Amino acid sequence: MNQATYLTDQFIIAMPNLADPNFFHTVAYLCQHNKDGALGIVINRPTDMKLGEIFKQMDINVTVPATAETPVFAGGPVQQERGFVVHTSGGDWHATMAVSETISLTTSRDVLEAIAAGEGPEQYLVALGYAGWGAGQLEKEIMDNSWLNTPPGKQVLFDTPVNLRWSAAADQIGIDINLLTAPAGHG
Repeated sequence: MNQATYLTDQFIIAMPNLADPNFFHTVAYLCQHNKDGALGIVINRPTDMKLGEIFKQMDINVTVPATAETPVFAGGPVQQERGFVVHTSGGDWHATMAVSETISLTTSRDVLEAIAAGEGPEQYLVALGYAGWGAGQLEKEIMDNSWLNTPPGKQVLFDTPVNLRWSAAADQIGIDINLLTAPAGHG
């Protein structure tokens, strides 16, 4: 695969036939995709946890109480004890990887401290865990019609209600993903 065919900074949308409970009706934002594999963050699986619980566990002082009510997402089945922050670019955090000119991924504590103080990124999504694929695995799953890739959209990533993100990501390319769902038969 050449560099132009990698899907970094794209959404991958679970096709209705993808029955894996980790990914059923999910949309993931691909933060990295290269010859060695892919790393994505599922953006439509909020957990019951709020960011305030993470601040408390990490002994982070909260000066902007509203940030404590931010939902924490289940980013994927790999390393679920590890936090990932997908956010608008800007700021100088220790462990940040630019995904695109406008979106970055940070895994260091300092971004959470900045969010708690109201000095963090303009928009962000905090997730525990990530979705990972080995070399060639994601490409095979796409060929097997398990995933649909679409361009990213900040609107879908940060502003669209969580329960609408799966269909909104597909809508970006004119596909009503709900029409691809095979209706349950009744005999």
